[in-house]
Amino acid sequence: MPSEGRQPVFVLVRPQMGENIGAAARAMWNFGLDRMRVVAPRDGWPNEKAVAMASGAGRLLDEADVTATLPEALEDATYVFATSARIRGLTKPVFSPERAMELAAEKLAAGEKVAVLFGPERAGLENDDVARANALITVPVNPEFPSLNLAQCVLLTAYEWRRAQGAVEHERMEIARGGDAATGADVEAWAGHLEARLEDSGFFYPPEKATNMKINLRNLWSRMPLTRADVQMLQGALRQLIRGKDA
Repeated sequence: MPSEGRQPVFVLVRPQMGENIGAAARAMWNFGLDRMRVVAPRDGWPNEKAVAMASGAGRLLDEADVTATLPEALEDATYVFATSARIRGLTKPVFSPERAMELAAEKLAAGEKVAVLFGPERAGLENDDVARANALITVPVNPEFPSLNLAQCVLLTAYEWRRAQGAVEHERMEIARGGDAATGADVEAWAGHLEARLEDSGFFYPPEKATNMKINLRNLWSRMPLTRADVQMLQGALRQLIRGKDA
């Protein structure tokens, strides 16, 4: 069964290679999309090569709607995007994948049904296909080499859909298993211990610069994403240095 929640339908128009259909299914499911339609696949359906390439996303192929023509695949769609790397001579709005998937999310939330067309590997969608779309999606690729593999285009668009759902963390700190972040008390104990030893060694010199030097050290520790294990290691290293000096 398809997953719950509104999402666009990805329509593969006259795909030529089963491997690319399977890879497209994997790319879709990587980003939580599982509504696929296949229009007039060149090598028939079902396709063993597609199944082999789909790996853990084979369910998408089992549940895919297969139609003989594009109009059949778009019968229930209220808004259609067509992916294209070429200027078509047709008057249509053109969106980046990012903006297109944001718009798709808005339309789906309003109760519309959105489809995204992906053309065959050799030459992409024909003008007759594109004429049935409300808008184009164009990827800002190298103009000297604009060709994208079918699965690559599907993956890129699916990723932007995932981003539009707010499911992408743009930055985070990965902490090793079992490693808790250091608390303020942990860092304060380490910083105080270090400052005391540096004070004893005459590091804070001349005296009029000592305050700023201590602030800079504290600022250094605050910029570092220390774990409790990190602080314990630093404390142990300092104690060992002190023992070696006093020996």
